[in-house]
Amino acid sequence: MTISLSDAGKRFNRDWIFRHFSYTFQSGQSYAITGPNGSGKSTLLQVLSGSMMLNEGACRWQLSEKEITSEKIYDHISICAPYLEVVEEMTLKEFLEFHQKFKAFIPGISIEEIIKMTGLEKAVNKQIRFYSSGMKQRVKLAQCIFSDTAIVLLDEPCTNLDAAGIELYHSIIKEYCRDRLVIVSSNDEVEYGFCTKVININDYKK
Repeated sequence: MTISLSDAGKRFNRDWIFRHFSYTFQSGQSYAITGPNGSGKSTLLQVLSGSMMLNEGACRWQLSEKEITSEKIYDHISICAPYLEVVEEMTLKEFLEFHQKFKAFIPGISIEEIIKMTGLEKAVNKQIRFYSSGMKQRVKLAQCIFSDTAIVLLDEPCTNLDAAGIELYHSIIKEYCRDRLVIVSSNDEVEYGFCTKVININDYKK
């Protein structure tokens, strides 16, 4: 899977968030998008996910040299972001079963195993609205990373996580994202330290 930006630009009103951005993201690599708060990292991630249109240039997705439209790219992407919510009226098991109806999990991994790996076994029958913020973040990471997708997009993935949660994040990334395309939006090296390539969005503001 590849994502290619060609002379891409995004603006809000008259302010350019980024411009003249040409880059190719490839499977088997991990990328960090860095920059200060409010610099447009999340905006770029939404463009790469196909959920936000560019004002100029193009974003293209290819799988095995076959182009995928922005309307179909959703099937190949999973995302974890602070602005995305889980269904808090459901229990964890209900939520994962619900999610699986729309996006399958990695073959060979059951919902029970996902719950165990995230360390939430004792809260499995509790509604998610009663979870702590750190527990909710573990749920978001689980539904993202364990989904059977070629592209994993992570926006500030360690938000609200304690030391054990951060260790969990790194272990499941290492184990389950080796051959996938991983893009992390963050200004905290704890979240993107494993990334092989770092892109500073401020380099594309001229």
